[in-house]
Amino acid sequence: MSITKVTRNYQITVPRDIREQANIKEGNKLVMTIEKDEIKIKKLDEDVFKRAFGSWKDEGIGDSVNYVRNIRKGWEKRRKRLGL
Repeated sequence: MSITKVTRNYQITVPRDIREQANIKEGNKLVMTIEKDEIKIKKLDEDVFKRAFGSWKDEGIGDSVNYVRNIRKGWEKRRKRLGL
């Protein structure tokens, strides 16, 4: 366990032992959550977002806007076919 102080600008410093154990580097983003009376800080895994970004391109779907438009067009066709 490490102790850190909140500055007058509400900033904190991540202690060295925590930075080293979590492999936190300058520029990394941290996610803070609160559960009951505990504040939890977690390193953001940006690789998840990078891997997911553009994941529909390889499926021949195109970008997300066109994907949603295609779903809506499909619904319009089904709605007309069902007489709704």
